[in-house]
Formats: sequence, structure tokens, C-alpha cells
Amino acid sequence: SVTVSNPVEKVAYLVIFHILFVLFVWTYWKSVFTLPVQPDKKFHMSYADQERYENEERPEVQRQILAEIARKLPVYTRTGNGGIRFCDRCQLIKPDRCHHCSVCAMCVLKMDHHCPWVNNCIGFSNYKFFLLFLAYSLLYCLYIAATVFKYFIKYWTGELTNGRSKFHILFLLFVAIMFFVSLMFLFGYHCWLVSRNRSTLEAFSAPVFQNGPDKNGFNLGFVKNLQQVFGEEKKLWLLPIASSQGDGHFFPMRASCEARNPLLANEEQWEEDGIDEEPQGSGEASALVIERET
Repeated sequence: SVTVSNPVEKVAYLVIFHILFVLFVWTYWKSVFTLPVQPDKKFHMSYADQERYENEERPEVQRQILAEIARKLPVYTRTGNGGIRFCDRCQLIKPDRCHHCSVCAMCVLKMDHHCPWVNNCIGFSNYKFFLLFLAYSLLYCLYIAATVFKYFIKYWTGELTNGRSKFHILFLLFVAIMFFVSLMFLFGYHCWLVSRNRSTLEAFSAPVFQNGPDKNGFNLGFVKNLQQVFGEEKKLWLLPIASSQGDGHFFPMRASCEARNPLLANEEQWEEDGIDEEPQGSGEASALVIERET
């Protein structure tokens, strides 16, 4: 067997190991058991509207009915053909960034993806926990690999000769490095998504606004993008405690006029404070989406 002889080294190994282990288990637990959040009741169709919609056979009239209902809701994204996003299975107007999960059989606010590793839908309610789970899993694997590597070198140079523990050390190092590399790519990808304020679904298919698809429609700049997921309380960023901004039904957006203007689109010239503006005209009412404080 391999035994650490230095008592200070023993304590340091144990303390760091258990801190990372507790955070790893805590974030995994929160990712698994935090239920996805469904849209509020006000997004659901009333019985009368539902009956009127289903009895109507003309697609253009159905679109008008949905547009009439959505006029009272903070809904700004559209389908590919410019219509209101409607879930015929849940019978509701989809809030921005909301998608129907076929596995969970429900609409999920700011759905990112359905994760088989945690057997849960990753969305507004648990995306922060999922990111922290990836981060602490990464650190956990790195710590295991780093602490085992010294003994791997000793076996390699012949300083240690116990054959049974040699196999254990080799196996542990290999597994830790394998998971570390896999998690590094996945965590790096999600860090990039957070920096651009996109979900996995939005990275593959850009959200559609009144003026067409815009992959940067929700991009408010790096700091504000980070705050949307982790909140403004920095002391809570590294803990799996709910601190994301808003309620998942509405998200601040770049004004389409800024997105089109190369001078105003520069992130360095964006305003720090949100600006509220009344939409002008019926045709572009949803196009002039102005950044709001949630």
C-alpha cells in the first residue's frame, strides 16, 4: 500500500479532498433534484381562447388569435415564419427562450438541454447548479490526478515496487485524466455560452425576433451576461444557491436598432443602466425590444 507519512500533508490532502467532494455532491444533488420551472398560468390559453383557436381552420386567423393573446404578454421572440411561439401540447404561449422538452413532457423556462447524466432538464431553475457541478467535477478530477501523479512517477522510476497498489494508482490516474479532459471541453463550451448569453438550443438555432434571427439578441456584454446566471451577489456565485436574475419569463435584450448599428453594437459603448422605451407602431412593436432591469 501507499501511505502519506507527513502529517501536514495528510491534513492538507484530507481537507482539500473533502471540501471538493462536498461541493461536488452538493452541486450534483441540486442539478438532479431541482425541478424545471414551467411557464406561469398567464401564458396558458383560457378555455374560451383554446376553443376558438382549435375550431378555427384557417392558419392566418389562428396566427391572429395567438397574436391577440400574446399582445398582453412580455413575448418578443417568434417562430421562423414570424408567428407567435405556441406549444400545442401544453396549450400555452411560449415565453422567450422557453422550449418544450419531449422527455419531461412539458415546457421549460430558458431550456438549455435535457441532460441524461443528471436525468433532468437543465433550464432557468438549475442552469447555475449544472455549471457549478461541471466546475467542481473538473476540479475534483484535477485534484485526484495531481495528488496521484507523484506516486505514479515513483512507480515509474522504480522507487516503489508494490505491484497491486501500482495498478490502483495507474487506474485512478487514467480515469481522473480521462474525465478531466472530457469535462474540460464541456465546461469550456458552457462558459462560452454564458459569456454570449446563449443556451445550447440558441447556439444551434438563433432566436428569431420581429426583424429576423439574431444570435446576439440576448447578449448584454460579458458582465451582465454573467450576472444573469449567477446574480449580482458575488459571494453566492460559487455556491449552489439560487441567485439567477429574474423569474425566467422575461430576459433583457439588446435593442434591434443597436444590433443593426455597428457603432452602437460595440459592447464598450453600451449603457450600464437599462433604458425603458415604449414600442412605436404596430408592425414593429415587438422589434424595438429595449433592455430592461429584471
